[in-house]
Amino acid sequence: GYRVLAVAAGSVGEVAPASLRGLTLFGFVGLIDPVRAEVPEALRRCARAGVGVRMITGDHPATALTIGREIGIAAQDSDVVPGSVLAQLASDPAGFDAAVASARIFARVEPTQKLEIVRSLQRAGHVVAVTGDGVNDAPALHAAEIGVAMGAGGTDAARGAADIILTDDNFASIVAGIEEGRIAYDNVRKVVLMLVSTGAAEVALFFLALGFGTPLPLFALQLLWLNLVTNGIQDVALAFEAGEPEILARPPRAPGQPIFEGTMLGQVALSGAVISGVGFAFFATALTLGMAEAEARNLLLLLMVCFENAHVLNCRSETRSILRIPLRSNPFVVLAVLGAQGAQIAAMYVPGLSDALAIAPVSAAHWFLVIGLATTLIAAM
Repeated sequence: GYRVLAVAAGSVGEVAPASLRGLTLFGFVGLIDPVRAEVPEALRRCARAGVGVRMITGDHPATALTIGREIGIAAQDSDVVPGSVLAQLASDPAGFDAAVASARIFARVEPTQKLEIVRSLQRAGHVVAVTGDGVNDAPALHAAEIGVAMGAGGTDAARGAADIILTDDNFASIVAGIEEGRIAYDNVRKVVLMLVSTGAAEVALFFLALGFGTPLPLFALQLLWLNLVTNGIQDVALAFEAGEPEILARPPRAPGQPIFEGTMLGQVALSGAVISGVGFAFFATALTLGMAEAEARNLLLLLMVCFENAHVLNCRSETRSILRIPLRSNPFVVLAVLGAQGAQIAAMYVPGLSDALAIAPVSAAHWFLVIGLATTLIAAM
């Protein structure tokens, strides 16, 4: 697997193959470009994440196979396809695609063949990322869905053709980028889940009131206040959620997969139904028992704030219960819940603001009732 140079000494008339005779052999020098220590683990993480890795090199097939065995992407000679084989299959698209699909390493590859390998993988339905640093890599970097150029040792042509530039020229950084990308996408979903489900619950609450002929459950200013103190604070905190355990163990999502798929739609429907159903039942029951409209709205607004406080904790994960996610992993959520609840409590006592919102302090018994009802959402989710 090494590149080998023979070292010899002697007197020659001219530097020509015919003159290089009668020399004294000193020995052989084996040269190797060593694998970075972090690469094998990065490749194992890629495999868990459903990301296939292929190596394209100009080295001899034996050298390429040795490196491939060391990093764990190849095991036998058939895993290596030389560029000469690809050249023979150039007029046979089906055979070319089959060779590309079966290979783990491409050795002695011509620059134009890199581009053809990328296009073959794309025809097979793969989303392709290409890494490279040379001028010859530029066409493949440009053709791939994600071109990743080396920032430290790469050429200007490679950097210009790429979508992403690695400042440390480290393959492990690509895997870290995949993980961060999945975390960011998950957090977008969490924020959307919270905003849509709480918004749907508020809309459903008003439709229930219209359907059953009860007074308006909340005034416009109260509804605006509700969204300000809950969604206006808590959705920002959700963006700081740490990644889910084993986030790289999931298969990649399809590029065309919508945010609103089965899991999210089910959670929006369930949470919206619980918030609006319990909230309306509480409001209607309070009126039936003779409570004044103003007091019933005051308690309903507090209940809705508590519901949305509880729901932001539910939205921290689409797959794990609130009881299995430590609060310390995202202190911003805790601060957001305390801030939202603190703003609501302060509004009850601040003259002028309490009058504008038509709210007032509530008794301890009502606090226990409201908090108890809000926990039904946690139980349901």
